Amino acid sequence: MTESAWGPGVATAVGSSPGTDPLEAARTVVGELPELMPLPELPARGVGADILGRTAGLLVDLAVEVVPSGYRVAGTPGMDHRRAVDLLRWDLDALEQAVAEAGAPRVVKVQAAGPWTLTAGIELMRGHRVLTDRGALRDFAESLTEGLLAHAEQVTARTGSRVVVQLDEPSLPAVLRGSLPTPSGYGNVPAVPEPDVQRLLGEVIGKLAAATGSPVVVHCCAQRPPVELLRRAGAGAISLDASGLGEVTGKFADELGEAWEEGTALFLGLTPSVEPAGQVDLRSIAQPAFDLATRLGFGKKTLAERAVPTPTCGLAGATPAWSRRALSLTKDLAKLFADEAES
Repeated sequence: MTESAWGPGVATAVGSSPGTDPLEAARTVVGELPELMPLPELPARGVGADILGRTAGLLVDLAVEVVPSGYRVAGTPGMDHRRAVDLLRWDLDALEQAVAEAGAPRVVKVQAAGPWTLTAGIELMRGHRVLTDRGALRDFAESLTEGLLAHAEQVTARTGSRVVVQLDEPSLPAVLRGSLPTPSGYGNVPAVPEPDVQRLLGEVIGKLAAATGSPVVVHCCAQRPPVELLRRAGAGAISLDASGLGEVTGKFADELGEAWEEGTALFLGLTPSVEPAGQVDLRSIAQPAFDLATRLGFGKKTLAERAVPTPTCGLAGATPAWSRRALSLTKDLAKLFADEAES
């Protein structure tokens, strides 16, 4: 597709929403963010609705089960795995109904755990994390890719909308640092070399982008996400919490500047994910984005064209009222960026 998946005036959200009603969540999001609608995730529903369980429900020819320490590879799909699959199917049913009522969004963004977060969070039958076994790691990456492509096809079939895939990688910094604890808790999983992380992630991103015809978004909520690695792996956009970056200097500033220079979009988390105390001022919420553009040496036009405002993280912990307000504010931020660029 030649049309850009985002641009001036476009806003989105990270993915999760409060509550347990998928139809209510879908109606809210499609109404507020019709240009780039995130398919709502509802982790409050419990097992199978969290980031790992939901993603495991997408896997092809691989199954998981719940054990006291978390998710573990299972020989055959059991109750836990079937629950994840059912929850996702109900979400798609809700999406289809919301779209029938309100009209199709221009783009739907689907979210899933990236290969490193997924394999960091699931154990093999013998108790080690999947990422410690090279063969299992590759099997999971391939299964995830195949499952995500089938998921994207279903979303397109139900909505008629273009689909963008977002890979959530909150565990990636720990994988790179070697600070991920072993399941026993008595040690840490050895750090995975950066070239290996980039290579596997790049393979998944490349296949997803080629099949969907859309750039792939990678979300990492760490204060210093590995921007250069993600850009080199082929991420079309990098989603981060812009409100928590602090002073952007040195190598990190260079990585962000190079990303924008090379055309990689930044999804900037700006709107509070939970209701703050006191009044909410749009200009104050936007200020970290204006400061970042100035610090990196870019004008307001670049901010409008290569940044997409989002809440700082998922909205699962928000009240329903604040969730709707946060989406509205985020949409207003996108309009503010566009207006500032024109003036």
